[in-house]
Amino acid sequence: MDQLNIGNLIWLFFILSALQPLFQRKMLEGLRRRQLSKMEKQRGSRVILLVHRQETMSFLGFPVMRYIDINDSEAVLRAIHTAGNDTPIDIILHTPGGMVIAATQIARAVKAHPGKVTVFVPHFAMSGGTLIALAADEIRMSPFATLGPVDPQLGNQPAASLVEVLKKKPIKDIDDQTLINADMGAKAISQVQKTAAELLAGTVPEEKARAIAQMLSEGRWTHDYPIFCDEAAEIGLPVSSDMPAEVIEMMALYPQATQKNPSVEYLPEPIRKPRGRQG
Repeated sequence: MDQLNIGNLIWLFFILSALQPLFQRKMLEGLRRRQLSKMEKQRGSRVILLVHRQETMSFLGFPVMRYIDINDSEAVLRAIHTAGNDTPIDIILHTPGGMVIAATQIARAVKAHPGKVTVFVPHFAMSGGTLIALAADEIRMSPFATLGPVDPQLGNQPAASLVEVLKKKPIKDIDDQTLINADMGAKAISQVQKTAAELLAGTVPEEKARAIAQMLSEGRWTHDYPIFCDEAAEIGLPVSSDMPAEVIEMMALYPQATQKNPSVEYLPEPIRKPRGRQG
């Protein structure tokens, strides 16, 4: 009888261990919904999150980075559609970028929305994320959050660098594939530059919009160059460092999936100074 009870307890332990991640996920989803509802009531807006974290495959443990894709654009477009024309939209962006077509779809939908659109960047919104931010009426960044260049990449090759090859080598010394890639690169830069200028139209003066679009797409920086809030303001983007506390709280509900010990640990409570002694 004792052996049977021990066996049952062991099986119960394994069952509960297997179900624990499911319970944790459901609890986290509930917390996210409550935080979303709280933020929407506070701001009177439709809040949309586009958050990409590095995920780990459970079988082999390879890290997999998530990017803006067509599934994201479909979901965001549906979310924008649910907001009335007069309803402001708040978008919380945390992404390394992704597909140009998907980011452009989202950005154009943001630009077309009649109500005010505010993009919040608590940590980083690079590449395609920056393209989406350009469409907003206002960009709010944490003091050390970053945007990035929107210069197109052909595979793992910067389009601007491919174009630069044509300026530095005689055509006869360049192979056909490189010439084709350079031609595609020039077209890609022109397309992204045109899109960026259109997204900025009406938010900044026309001439300034063209200058910013060129600056961000021409390849003057590496693709991962961080554009912090102060530099974004110098460039002429409509940015501020006024980041609501509820946005930072929301990001805490999207933890990085990991199977290892955390590399950063701290007590989340604010430091309370001890009261001075009396008498």
